[in-house]
Amino acid sequence: MTLDCRGMLCPLPVIKLAKALPTVSVGDTITVLADDPAAAIDIPAWCRMRSQELVSAGNAQYVVRRLS
Repeated sequence: MTLDCRGMLCPLPVIKLAKALPTVSVGDTITVLADDPAAAIDIPAWCRMRSQELVSAGNAQYVVRRLS
């Protein structure tokens, strides 16, 4: 699943990620496209706080694996 959050200011990309996470199976990934500079801090922090895996981050793209 890909969430296109380009042009949105944080916390909207994190909110959209949080809402989408339950719709994917454990082990699957969500790719978040977010060009707000705050996303580089907010998305990894959200993953740590929610015990989800940040698979990769770079070029305004974040891949998050659902662990639970």
